[in-house]
Amino acid sequence: MSHEHLDSYAFDTLAIHAGNTADPQTGAVVPPIYQVSTYKQDGVGGLRNGYEYSRSANPTRTALEENLAVVEGGRRGLAFASGLAAEDCLLRTVCAPGDHVVIPDDAYGGTFRLFAKVVQRWGVEWSVADTSDPAAVRDAIRPSTKMIWVETPSNPLLGITDIAATAQIAREAGVRLVVDNTFASPYLQQPIALGADVVVHSLTKYMGGHSDVVGGALVTADETLGEELAYHQNAMGAVAGPFDSWLVLRGIKTLGVRMDRHSANAAEVAEFLTGHAKVAQVYYPGLAEHPGHEIAAKQMRAFGGMISFRHVDGEQAAVEVCNRAKLFTLGESLGGVESLIEHPGRMTHASVAGSALEVPADLVRLSVGIESANDLIGDLAQALG
Repeated sequence: MSHEHLDSYAFDTLAIHAGNTADPQTGAVVPPIYQVSTYKQDGVGGLRNGYEYSRSANPTRTALEENLAVVEGGRRGLAFASGLAAEDCLLRTVCAPGDHVVIPDDAYGGTFRLFAKVVQRWGVEWSVADTSDPAAVRDAIRPSTKMIWVETPSNPLLGITDIAATAQIAREAGVRLVVDNTFASPYLQQPIALGADVVVHSLTKYMGGHSDVVGGALVTADETLGEELAYHQNAMGAVAGPFDSWLVLRGIKTLGVRMDRHSANAAEVAEFLTGHAKVAQVYYPGLAEHPGHEIAAKQMRAFGGMISFRHVDGEQAAVEVCNRAKLFTLGESLGGVESLIEHPGRMTHASVAGSALEVPADLVRLSVGIESANDLIGDLAQALG
């Protein structure tokens, strides 16, 4: 199904059909896994449909990339071997030595590590700002700023950034706005429609949705930037393989129904935690008392499946909750059909310890799955004791 015919369809229809054209040879309704490295040429330089070598392009990856562009409402989609590979490609395409990037004060630990330990050595400067405060973002912009980086909801404190307001600031300053849309997914939030220039995803999370694939994506609002990124994607080579692309394409088909259940379950879990004596604070944008609740309600379809909370008895008690959980699996990552629990300070966010992005030691992060909400609440009740 090509771009032209898609304008009139709703998200759930697009998620299933965009990029998923029936195989012309067999009529297979699902794009095949083209597990191939090279392609027969029709005479020297005569490429069939532009395919010559699977780093440059592969039909299964093309199907995913077309789907990504459509579901995010962008012009160009690109699929990578991981979310960090996607981020690396974006930074090296857009930034040069001496350029500056504003990043959130609650960014994902891997993103922070990429800036602090890798990109900084290459002469790109960065500074942190509270992106939930538009004035703080405006104040952080320098003459050398090329990009404002935003994560909303953020990982792991579920901070909310007003994408439209930040896009306005970026436009006025002549800088690009990048939005990491991993926690929300394009079903719950459409950053490009709100003014973002680039959307970043870890496809590993909600897009794949089954904890069985690692991948990343970039989607651009602009065709020209999309072309520049595609050039670097090929030149740098961290592409999504065909089987991984096929798994993500399969995951996206059920994204809408999964996100509905993740969001409904998380709302119930958050309500339970809010009333629990051992819980000092709950971070969930669906709660009326969350500082970003109104903005989240405005720019998201629902509030997603991620919750963090602080234990009244401190770090050791938080670690013990993680160890006592039975139905919640103790593990990193998120966004799968099964529920996960982790201790960010010692696990996913250990790389930001001692930095401006350090997370509370008594914090527990939940990725609420699509199991029975009652069973999940029962497990948390026993784990909290």
